[in-house]
Amino acid sequence: MPLKITGAVDPELLDLPWSVPLETWPEDTLAALPRGISRHVVRFVRFRGRVLAVKETVGPMAQREFTMLKDLGRMGAPCVVPFAVVDGRRDKDGNELPAALVTEHLQFSLPYRALFSQALRDDTLDRLIDALAVLLVRLHLLGFYWGDVSLSNALFRRDAEAFSAYLVDAETGDIHASLTAGQRNYDIELACTNIIGEMFDLQAAEELDDAVEPLDLGDRIKERYCDLWSTLTGKETFHDNVRYHVAERVKALNELGFDVAELDMTQTSDGSELSIHPKVVDAGHHSRRLLRLTGLDVQENQARRLLNDLDEFRAVTFPDEEETLAAHEWLARNFEPTVRAVPKEFRRKLEPAQVYHEVLDHRWFLAEKRSNITMPEAVASYVKHVLPARPDEAAVLGHAIGTSAEGDPETSTETRSIPAWQLPPTVGRLRD
Repeated sequence: MPLKITGAVDPELLDLPWSVPLETWPEDTLAALPRGISRHVVRFVRFRGRVLAVKETVGPMAQREFTMLKDLGRMGAPCVVPFAVVDGRRDKDGNELPAALVTEHLQFSLPYRALFSQALRDDTLDRLIDALAVLLVRLHLLGFYWGDVSLSNALFRRDAEAFSAYLVDAETGDIHASLTAGQRNYDIELACTNIIGEMFDLQAAEELDDAVEPLDLGDRIKERYCDLWSTLTGKETFHDNVRYHVAERVKALNELGFDVAELDMTQTSDGSELSIHPKVVDAGHHSRRLLRLTGLDVQENQARRLLNDLDEFRAVTFPDEEETLAAHEWLARNFEPTVRAVPKEFRRKLEPAQVYHEVLDHRWFLAEKRSNITMPEAVASYVKHVLPARPDEAAVLGHAIGTSAEGDPETSTETRSIPAWQLPPTVGRLRD
């Protein structure tokens, strides 16, 4: 069988050393990025200014996973993007080599084990579990049965104070019109078992804080999943003030990052009771609004933080201006100057939206010592005192917070962060 490439139409893909086993590919073709645990050989490859992930596997499995990831992508699932399947590989002696599934590397993402290369705070680990629970709920809503839920089979990206999780291994999965309660429960039990095992592995390698209890983390993903699923799909019955309850339910869903596409409202025989059931939900309420207003395509929590800043900018600077025009001014006056202020050598450290989010946090903490901190002042201080000490996202996330002996935010090795809902209403109103 001759070499066969399915998917990408790029002749330069033929130039990669497909006649060599992946584990012995030359260093000059590889990208030095952290890899998670996998039952297959996986390598990151430099290709025309981008990074691709190459996984050796069986030909039919590679083609099935490629198709599965394509289908999930069309459905809007958070997953890696399939690039190609390479089959018919042979070495120089004519011996068969495994097929290869090629996917695009998710920028600024890391496998969970890379988070343990430096001190990992307990709340960071909790946020990883929360992100995986959200991912599992979103996949189940789409009718995707995972079959091997674990931290190892996901990638994580910073999303303001939280993380976003992405499916990276779909070879055991299957797509249905909808999932039964049994299928969902089996995925949840797999998640609990696998996460507990992963934590015990870290504990054995002395990479887990003594205060972390693996069994508790297994329980946490189950509790988080059940809470989310109930909020998103639970059926409620109200006897009075129906409009208020509908508005509160929709607001709660939006705050979780979901839109309500349809409400199933059934009036009872006495005409005073309604049952409200969200039938179809999609993630990304805030990110879609920000994309519509500004063209910025960012994570959901980042979008929520940027929109808060945009809305405050509009209220203070252009209270009577149409929303899209105010958004254009916010981009030109606030967001773009902040991003451009980051020196070129530091631009691999964080995504632009994450930089802007952290500058807002830094500005708030500077304002604790002096009022009327302008945005340019906050940016200059952040770039000088905070950003240089941050590790590249391509190397490590979950960096431990360090402060000076006096706790001076200007000399911290990393900006402190607090949830947006804890910020007082004056944050973002300290305009330049």
